[in-house]
Amino acid sequence: MLSSQTKDEVTAAAMKGLLAAGLSPQSVKQMPAAQLDAHISKVGFHNKKTEYIKEVSRILLDNYDGQVPTSYADIIALPGVGPKMAHLFLQAADHQVLGIGVDTHVHRISQRFNWVDKGVKTPEDTRKCLESWMPRELWEDVNVLLVGLGQTVCTPVHPKCGQCKLNTVCPNAFKEDKKGKSPRRSPVRDIEDVVEKPRKRARR
Repeated sequence: MLSSQTKDEVTAAAMKGLLAAGLSPQSVKQMPAAQLDAHISKVGFHNKKTEYIKEVSRILLDNYDGQVPTSYADIIALPGVGPKMAHLFLQAADHQVLGIGVDTHVHRISQRFNWVDKGVKTPEDTRKCLESWMPRELWEDVNVLLVGLGQTVCTPVHPKCGQCKLNTVCPNAFKEDKKGKSPRRSPVRDIEDVVEKPRKRARR
């Protein structure tokens, strides 16, 4: 939940601080919101993430005996958790590969490789498109491999095509150089875990 719109080193530092303070649903529930926010103040959207982490801790204690559920339906129902996070968590924590974890890097590179239809506009659309043709045994590796590539080489602006080992097979390699300008930034943002989900109104 901390990693969206946040550099890896900042996420790692925030996690280190949380672990030192005692990272468990019980400790987080008892921790004042201001103290929790101070631990994660460097990550993107830290105020909203503080709310989500507090609420998730309460739900885990109330409904799951303090344990994180391993059902996709239960995971994605938690505040601040979307398809990407749910799939990546289940892969890492429970060895369940139920789908591809698609963030902005996977989404962007899939478009540049022409792996998805031209009408695909969101990471979730990309996930569905990739899963429709990609062999299931490859799903788990997609996020790990493409996120690193997207962070270091196939960046949103000024991609380093000359350094990319795939530039001879990428249909969009060196397109920026030929156009003489940088591509427009994608409007897609990886904020599935910071956009509050609409809640159903209670019946009267």
